[in-house]
Amino acid sequence: MRVQVPLVITFVVGFALIAAIFVPHDPFHTMDQNFSIYFDLIAVFAFILGGGNLLKIHGNKIWRRARDWKYSIVTVAGFMVMMIVGTFKIGGPPGLTGDVTADGSWFKFLYDAMFVPLQSTMFSLLAFFVASASYRAFRAKTREATILLVAAFIILIGRTPLGHSLTAWLPQPLQFLHIPNLSNWILSFPNMAGQRAIMIGIALGIISTSLKLVLGIERSYLGGEGK
Repeated sequence: MRVQVPLVITFVVGFALIAAIFVPHDPFHTMDQNFSIYFDLIAVFAFILGGGNLLKIHGNKIWRRARDWKYSIVTVAGFMVMMIVGTFKIGGPPGLTGDVTADGSWFKFLYDAMFVPLQSTMFSLLAFFVASASYRAFRAKTREATILLVAAFIILIGRTPLGHSLTAWLPQPLQFLHIPNLSNWILSFPNMAGQRAIMIGIALGIISTSLKLVLGIERSYLGGEGK
């Protein structure tokens, strides 16, 4: 029963959601709406488990004075402050229907004044790591790597005023060689084609994995080997 019941629930829910896409009428339409509400309820418990897991891991790290335990203090303090301010809606409209992101609320102030600048700082630092990784990945050792290197160089230069200045002297019949135009062409055609191919592959992977779950072929979510 520990295996059969989850398999039956997964099959019924999966079949109902698939049928709701192709048959947008009752009872499948109503079932689709009800299952969406159930998913929101389950997500609430997932947030509780996630928060508890975060406090457990970093609390244990602080207690044992493990490596970089001071960063865990910052993580726990930030989590607790945002949770308390958001739960009690300090400074904002009170009540269950009060908007936690309303102007004047502490939650919005902390988000705009601390989270957004810290996030921007982190992504700014990541730019240097991305540039370093791109240099190592695009070394012109093969023909394919050379093509990637040239395309990346054109896109990078084409997005700066330098790229516009370097080829601004080209006459009108040769404007297609203008570096910003080349950059836009690479992004609009080869890059877009690659992105669509990747998206199609991801969609096919999601469909195959979903069918394996609905049909009970994939049982790893049951824990262990699912036997």
